Amino acid sequence: MKVVYCINGIYNSGGMERVLMNKANYLVDVLGYEVLIVTTEQKGRAIFFRFSQHIRFIDLNINYDNDKNKALWVRMLKKQIKQRIHKKRLDKLLKMERPDICISMFDRDASFLYKIKDGSKKILEYHFSKNVKLIEATNFFTRCLQRIRIYSWNIWIQKYERFVVLTEEDKRAWKGLSNIVVIPNGVSFFPNETALLQKKRVLSIGRLCNQKGFERLIAAWKIVNDFYPDWQLCIYGDGDKRNELYKSITNLKLDNSIRLFPATSDIGGEYLQSSIYVMSSRYEGLPMVLLEAMSYGIPVVSFACPCGPKDVITHGNDGFLCENGNIERLADAILVLIADTELRKKMGKSARIKSLQFSQKEVMNLWKEMFIEITSANI
Repeated sequence: MKVVYCINGIYNSGGMERVLMNKANYLVDVLGYEVLIVTTEQKGRAIFFRFSQHIRFIDLNINYDNDKNKALWVRMLKKQIKQRIHKKRLDKLLKMERPDICISMFDRDASFLYKIKDGSKKILEYHFSKNVKLIEATNFFTRCLQRIRIYSWNIWIQKYERFVVLTEEDKRAWKGLSNIVVIPNGVSFFPNETALLQKKRVLSIGRLCNQKGFERLIAAWKIVNDFYPDWQLCIYGDGDKRNELYKSITNLKLDNSIRLFPATSDIGGEYLQSSIYVMSSRYEGLPMVLLEAMSYGIPVVSFACPCGPKDVITHGNDGFLCENGNIERLADAILVLIADTELRKKMGKSARIKSLQFSQKEVMNLWKEMFIEITSANI
């Protein structure tokens, strides 16, 4: 079977790119599929994650991002022009490649991919929550615009063979869609080693951007540091908020307690050296970092943001869920786990067991079954 994935680029260290790597590698190396990844913004940049050597890559050289700092009317005009070029190039490529399945990662191709008549079954997958744009909206006008945008999404989402979301929570938000299915992200490995949970070290991973809410974690850590100044918070990630976060750390006099590290493609060793994992995101899809931390036997603390944490964490059993944005509750949960080593170990064991529900094999079987089901409809 031949599968094509469409995504903006694979040069970032983001969760969506990592999920794509895990799925594509499994399809080619385990199931023997042929996989092609089509990008629009790669611009010759290095691929961040370790994709299988059997996967092919083609960049269409559309470069929407070149216009992101221009005036709104210029961006809108350029987008219309570039989308026509994008559709033409993708149409030509797909008719030449003749894949069985073509999957949009809900990027700029999502509004027109289903229109391309190359014989492939079209799938749309969404890695956030439905209301993410409403969460990001800063005023009444932008909220109204985003509601209109979501309404337009519903029109063309229904044109796809399947619309894949990550959580039951998000599925409930998309009302009236007959083609919607839930397939969570899978953990690509189940480590033989687990964290000993004895290091005075708390870990958090993600892009340094507004979505991940690291400034909220830093504020919570100020409270933690007042009680346990010998513990350290380590944050791994890249992004445009780095300088802002450094400034916040300095202003709160936490320079000796919080460390910011660049993103790394080999994070396993960092999990093993940590005793607690914390996620401070404003919103998510289904956070891989939570699942990975749990697979290493690490108890997790997270805001109960939409969507994902509530599908992953059983509060009080394998971690703690805190009211979204409640800094004091987040700090309190971290303090409870720091103070009680036995509770950390108990929750860590439960977390490792829970992560098995999201194993790569289980998740990829769901994808395989769906591929077979929709392609068999042609026979």
